[in-house]
Amino acid sequence: MESNLPPLIQALLESQRYPDATQSVELVQTHISWLLLAGDFAYKIKKPLRLPFLDFSTLAQRQRSCQDELRLNRRFAPDLYLEVVGIFNTPQDPRFAGQDAPIEYAVKMRRFDETGRLDRVCARGELEPRHLSDLADTLVAFHATAAVAPPASRFGSAPQIAAPVRQNFDDLPIPGLRARLTALRVWTETQFKQLTPVFEARQRAGWVRECHGDLHLANLVLIDQKVRLFDCIEFSEELRWIDVASEVAFTYVDLLAHGQPGLSTWFVNEVLSRSGDYEAALVLRFYAVYRALVRAKVAAIRSSQTRGDDNEVVAYVALAERLVAPPPVRLVITHGLSGCGKTTAAAALLQNDPQASTLRLRSDVERKRRFGLASTAHSDSGSNAGIYSAKASAETYQRLRQLAEMLLRAGWSVVVDATFLKRAERADFRQLAAQTGAAFGILAPPATPAQLRERILARAALGHDASEATLEVLAQQVQTLEPLTADEGPLIADS
Repeated sequence: MESNLPPLIQALLESQRYPDATQSVELVQTHISWLLLAGDFAYKIKKPLRLPFLDFSTLAQRQRSCQDELRLNRRFAPDLYLEVVGIFNTPQDPRFAGQDAPIEYAVKMRRFDETGRLDRVCARGELEPRHLSDLADTLVAFHATAAVAPPASRFGSAPQIAAPVRQNFDDLPIPGLRARLTALRVWTETQFKQLTPVFEARQRAGWVRECHGDLHLANLVLIDQKVRLFDCIEFSEELRWIDVASEVAFTYVDLLAHGQPGLSTWFVNEVLSRSGDYEAALVLRFYAVYRALVRAKVAAIRSSQTRGDDNEVVAYVALAERLVAPPPVRLVITHGLSGCGKTTAAAALLQNDPQASTLRLRSDVERKRRFGLASTAHSDSGSNAGIYSAKASAETYQRLRQLAEMLLRAGWSVVVDATFLKRAERADFRQLAAQTGAAFGILAPPATPAQLRERILARAALGHDASEATLEVLAQQVQTLEPLTADEGPLIADS
C-alpha cells in the first residue's frame, strides 16, 4: 500500500471489505478523486479538496457532488452509473453498511474493459474514423436533448465565458512560460472582444446547454463497438452549462494532443455535418485554445501533487500556440459526375490535413437540410424536380457559397463537395476564393463509365448515403456536363 494515502483509502485496498466478491482492488488516482476498482464494480470517492474550480472540502459537499454525478451521467450511461453508497464506521475499518451516519460517500459504477477507453485505443493506433463518426452521432443526439440555458441565464454570457478563460492564465504561473502565456493571453483577449457578439447570438439561439463538460478521450469508451460517454463534470455548473462548440473543442484538442490531426478534423466535420451548426466554427478555435490551457492547468496541478516535471504543461501550451496560428486558407471544390469518387476524395483531404483546419460542405447533405430532411432520407423527388429542381439546386449552391465564405473568413480552409458540372458555378467559387484571399483548387477524381454505374448501383443498394443519384440522373449529367477548361485550374491531386 502507498504510505502517502489517507487511512480510508489504504483500508479500502483490502478486497474483503467490499460487499461483492472480489479478489483484488486497484487504485486509480486523478487530481480530484480516488477510483477503487473492485471486481465487477468501481467506487469513486472525492478527495477533500478546495480548488479554484471546485469545493469538496466538506462531507456534505462530497455527498451532493456524488448525487449530482450519478444524475448527470445517467443521461448517457444509465447502465454504468448504479448508485451512491455510504461508507460507515471508521477510516481505519471502513464498511459499506452501518447504522450510524456515513463517514464518506462513493459513486458505485459498473466496470467496463479499460482497454476500450479511447485514449488507450488511440495509443494502440486502433482509433478509426468510423469510431469518431459514431461519437459524432452520439454527441449530436445528446446535445439535441440536453437542457437549454434560458436566454437571460448567466450561462453562455460573455462574462461567464471570460471568467474561466482568464482563470487559466492566473492558474499557470510557470516562470519559464511567462512570455508565451502572455502572448496567448493577448490573443485570447483580442478574440474574446471580436467574438462577443457571436457568443451572445449563440446564447440567444439556444446553443448553450447542459453538456458533458469534460469530453476528452479518457472519458469516452468503446463498448460493443459503440462509443459511450461517461464521467461528466458534476462539480461546476459554470463548466457544464456551456456552448456545444466548447464541448466539441475539447475532443478536437485532445485528438490533436494525441498526435491525430486527421481524426481531429474528421470528428469536427462529422459533428458539424450532422448538427448543421457551422456557426460553431466561428468560436471553435477560441474554445480550442481555452481547452488546451485547461489541460495545461490540470497537468500543472497533477505535477504539483506528484512532484513531477512540467513537460506535459509545456506540450499543451505549445498546442495552444499552434492553434492561434492556423495556415493560410484555401478553397477546394470538387468536380465530376455522380459516382466518380468526389466524396471519398474530399474525405481523404480532411484526414490528410496536418493542421486540422479544413471543413467540408456536402451539397447532398445541405440540400436535404434546406428542405428539412435527414441526410439519409429519400426525398422521392423525380429528376429535375422537387429538391433537385433547377431552382432548388441554385439555392443549394448559394447556401454552400454563403457557408464557405463564413468559414473562410473565420480562418478555416473549405472543401465543397458537389458536382460543379457548370463553368458558371465553378467560376463563382473561384471568385469567392479571390475575394477572401484563399488559394483555390479543383479536385476532379477520374472514373470510367463502368465504375460510375457500378458505384451508383452499389450506393443505392446500401441506402445509407445522402446522394440519391440514379443511372437516369447520371445519364442526364453526362448530357449537361461542361468539362474543365485549361484555365480553370489548378487541379489538385486526389489524396
